[in-house]
Amino acid sequence: MDLKELAANALAQNKKAALLVGAAGAALLGFGLGYKYMRKPEKAVRVGVVSQILIHPLKSGKAVPVSVAECQKMGLKSGELEDRHWLVVTEEGNMVTARQEPRLVLVSLSCRGGHAYLNGPDMEELKFPVKQPDNPILNCRVFSKDIKGRDCGDEASHWLTSYFGDEKTLRLVHFEPEMKPRRPAESEPLFPKFEQVAYPDYGPVMLLSEASVKDLSSKLDQEVTTERFRPSIVIGDCEPFDEDSWEEIQIGSVRLQRVMSCGRCIMTTVDPETGMMSRKEPLETLKSYRLCKPSEKHLYKKAPLFGQLHTVKKTGILHVGDEVYKITR
Repeated sequence: MDLKELAANALAQNKKAALLVGAAGAALLGFGLGYKYMRKPEKAVRVGVVSQILIHPLKSGKAVPVSVAECQKMGLKSGELEDRHWLVVTEEGNMVTARQEPRLVLVSLSCRGGHAYLNGPDMEELKFPVKQPDNPILNCRVFSKDIKGRDCGDEASHWLTSYFGDEKTLRLVHFEPEMKPRRPAESEPLFPKFEQVAYPDYGPVMLLSEASVKDLSSKLDQEVTTERFRPSIVIGDCEPFDEDSWEEIQIGSVRLQRVMSCGRCIMTTVDPETGMMSRKEPLETLKSYRLCKPSEKHLYKKAPLFGQLHTVKKTGILHVGDEVYKITR
């Protein structure tokens, strides 16, 4: 083969390679454009405004209203306060809530300057360090699921035992960052398997609207407040039970994903102002018009539905006054 033929063959090979590269590029471009137009764009529709942000540092304890909070994967945080990161337990490690001790709703736990403060009716304020690394880590149980907690010391134990006037000894524990969280999916299969919480019943965020509470109050002899239902985020400027249909919402930079409704129990009959349990209202009225569909009885059984449990898809900062947007595609 002479030099002229070699040159012709090289040119032909280069043209073939160029055509193949061009065809592949066109295919990729076509796929990208196709994906772009096949993927449905998001649409954000304003559905309300954040009217309250409530952190419950102590499970079943008094709510702490805040104007700004971090919305983290495991719930709300404001300064040193983290939602449901403190827990009252028996000496055996079993959780104690307002279901067993209704007056727990009157106990407040606050934090400042590296110290926690316990307050309750007719009790002197107790101050103790948040971090007590020399204290033992206790094995605890929340709804029969194992979880750890750092014991908060004998003074906190004596305070709680004295407050409730029980013969049994109670202790206070604190969930620390390095401890293994609980997985809600172990109790409620609708939750994603990777979701984690400390001491909440299930989800990291519970959302409820003011209008739903007003609707319930209109059916009762005595009005109830949002605090009775212990939500994390309260939404205003919407219609009753609109929150039932918000599958995905955006609040500022925070993105929340609805998982399921919140099935209500005897704890709703505890008055957050008096610590008295009626064992009847507003639970009975809720049962009269807020039961689940027959197809969902395996999830909720006979519990009436009030409020929505969410997971945190995107963390960020929440403010009272933030507008709430429902995301559709």
